[in-house]
Formats: sequence, structure tokens, C-alpha cells
Amino acid sequence: MSTNPPTFKKPRKPNYISTTNACKLCTPLGACLAFKGIEGAVPYLHGSQGCATYMRRYIISHYNEPIDIASSSLSEKHAVYGGGPNLKLGLTNVAAKYRPQLIGIATTCLTETIGDDVKMYLHQYAEDTKGSVGLPLFVNVSTPSYSGTHMEGFHAAIREVVAQVSEGGPRGEVVNLLPGFVSSADYRLLAEIMADFGLGCTLLPDLSETMDGPALLEYEKIQGGGTPIAAIKAMGRSQATIEFGPTLAATGGTVLAEKFSVPNHRLGMPVGIRETDAFFSLLETISGRPTPEKYAKQRGRLVDAYVDAHKYVFGKRAILYGEEDLLVGMCSFLAEIGVQPVLCASGGTSGKLKAAIAAATGDTLPEQPQVFEGMDFFEISEIAETLQPDLVVGHSKGYPLAKKLNIPLIRVGFPIHDRVGGQRILHLGYAGAQHLFDMVANAMIEKKQDDSPVGYFYM
Repeated sequence: MSTNPPTFKKPRKPNYISTTNACKLCTPLGACLAFKGIEGAVPYLHGSQGCATYMRRYIISHYNEPIDIASSSLSEKHAVYGGGPNLKLGLTNVAAKYRPQLIGIATTCLTETIGDDVKMYLHQYAEDTKGSVGLPLFVNVSTPSYSGTHMEGFHAAIREVVAQVSEGGPRGEVVNLLPGFVSSADYRLLAEIMADFGLGCTLLPDLSETMDGPALLEYEKIQGGGTPIAAIKAMGRSQATIEFGPTLAATGGTVLAEKFSVPNHRLGMPVGIRETDAFFSLLETISGRPTPEKYAKQRGRLVDAYVDAHKYVFGKRAILYGEEDLLVGMCSFLAEIGVQPVLCASGGTSGKLKAAIAAATGDTLPEQPQVFEGMDFFEISEIAETLQPDLVVGHSKGYPLAKKLNIPLIRVGFPIHDRVGGQRILHLGYAGAQHLFDMVANAMIEKKQDDSPVGYFYM
């Protein structure tokens, strides 16, 4: 008789859907973070004040850094008569108060529902302010919260920045790197890797300093750092683009390829040895250089660690949830250390998640996990109880699930609300895999100690 847990078939949803603790965040929140990774930029929400307040609070609790998000502050009156006047007045006020280089304008549920034509408003504003000195660039993106996730908003904002700002011209030697939404520590690591390969790099966005900067004696209205506007303008003249994300649709890399014929190389997020090897192999090809010795040593130490602590993690069963492309990378990493993912769930609905996970783990997993898109935590919890998991991997919103199942939660991704240092978690490269592996192995050891009536230790 088989002892395998039953396979759960997700029930077909009715036309009316009640979501309980969604496994995603709102679309304009992702756009705000993308804009925040540009030098001198201010995110601007065209909608009610409550949207900006909610997103600021949510972002601050992860990064522990200040973030200003401007708002056109629409009320009931504007829902009837339109928000154009408030949008224009807000742009004037933000330009005067912050002196930004760029204002990134994202729509919200309210303005999308009433049908505000932001492009038309911006055209009118340009006509009204013709001849004015010191006005910033304006980039607008459509991000209704009722359609999509924070990751879709993030990538949509990057796509529009590239489409509206980048310019063509003679081909240069710089490489565009579009890594998606990763931690501030990951952005710093990627910049270091590109420099070590001798490659000039435009990293878009770059949240390494804007959302994880040093303590300052005086408050800056716009934090230093971010991708320079001049570098974004030159992206259409780069020799190549690298972007992470097997589940992505139209992206900044797509725009650069179609509009300026910049070759686009799409990879999985370099989480774990296999995916990082693929990234480094591409960098060797583009740069014409071998992988620097320090990364070869990092890889060797990582393999040694896998061997040393394999006994603690092999055969463990994991539930994963979160952003689709990070899920694919984490599945690949867990498979190579001997952990069996049994459930992979995301609030995203790309339609590509299952195939991407199979492609990343097909030759390393004895059995493919159950994969579901468009999930919330109520549904995840229902399925999880049948799967006998040993650990949960994901962000802080899964803590109640881990507590209910009495198993460890390995915190990765965004948001990390119940621990400090979420912006400093390293996920990418051999160094990131080393950090993740130590977290998983130590969590399994701690669980064994906690469950034992006597525990164990060395004298």
C-alpha cells in the first residue's frame, strides 16, 4: 500500500472569488519599488492618499528605511469628475519640493476604474509647462491592483522606463542587467560580479543604496544611489541584455531587443549552483574571460558544505510560496541539496510556473512538486496539511502556516516583517546559496533539538 500523501486537486473557483490572505501584493507597490531604484526618482501614485500610506508602511517594515511615495490624493469628487487637475498639481508640487530627476507615475484601482487617461494628462501638462526650467522626466505605467501582482507591477515599471527613456545609437560595450526584484544585498553582489568580469554594467533597478543606505547626519529627501538616468538613456546602445526570470512576459529586455536590436539573454534567477553556473557561463562568453578564482573557490566551498551537512537536509519535504521566478530558483536550489519540494504556490498567474520548475529540476528531483498559481494562504494551508512537510520556505506572510504545522520557516524574498535584515538576505550566486544552505541545515538541526526531550550537544 502506498504511503505517499495524496495529490490535492485545486477546486475550480466560482465567478465570485473571496481571497483570504493573498499570496501576492498589489501591483503599484511593485512599481514604486522599481522607480525607487532609479537615481533621483520619486514614485508617484495617481489615486487616493490611502494607497500611498499603505505601501509606504509595508515597504518600510521590510527595509527599515524611509521611503516617500507621492500621491495625487483623489477624493470622491475626483472619482466622478476625473483626477487630471490633482495629478497636474501634484506633479508641480513634487517637482518644486523634491527637485527629482524623474517622477514615476503609477495608476491605482481608482484611476483605472474611472478611466483616467494619464498619457493625455501628461501631454497637457507638458504643453502647460512648455519653456519651464528644471522639470524632471515623467514615466507612467498602468498598474491596477485588481489585475496582476506586485511583481507584474515591478516589471511593468521597468519596461516603461526602458521604453520611454532609453535611446539608440552606436553600439557600446556596456551590458544591461535586469535582475528583477531581489534584495539590496543581491544588487550589491551582482554589481561586484559584473565588475570582476571586467564588464561595464547598467543595473536596472538598483536598490542597493536607495533602500539600504548608511546612517546620515541629515535627512535626504531623495536617498542617494540608484541607476543613473544617463545610463538608462544609453541602454539602447549596449552590447547585450541579461535578465532573470523564466516566467516573465514582455519586459525591459524585450523592449531593448525589439526597439534597438540589443541581444537579450534570459536566465533563471541564479539561486544555487546549477543556475549560478549558467549565469557565470554566459558572463564568460560575453566578457571573453574565465570565471575569477574567488568565485571558483566560493563554488568549491559550497560543494564542500553540501557534502558536510547533507545528512541534515536530505529527504526533507518543503512547501514553497512567493514570487514565481524566485520560486523556480529556490526549487532548483532545494533539489540540488536533497530537499524534496512538495508544494510550490504563487499568487502570480503567468501560466509558466509549472513548466519552469520542471525545466529547472527535471533531472534532479525524483518527483515533481504540486504547483499552483493564483493561490492564497487559506488554500495553501488546506493543501499543506496533507503533505507532511518538514519546512516552509517563503516570506513572513507564511509564518502562521509554519506555526500551525510546527515546522521551521526559512525566510526569503519579500516581505520580511517579523525579522530585521530582510533587505540584507543574500539569495543569489554561490555566496547566496551558501547562506541559504546554512539557514536550511541549521533550521533542521534546531528542529531536531527542540523536538527531543533531552536535545543534544558536544561536551
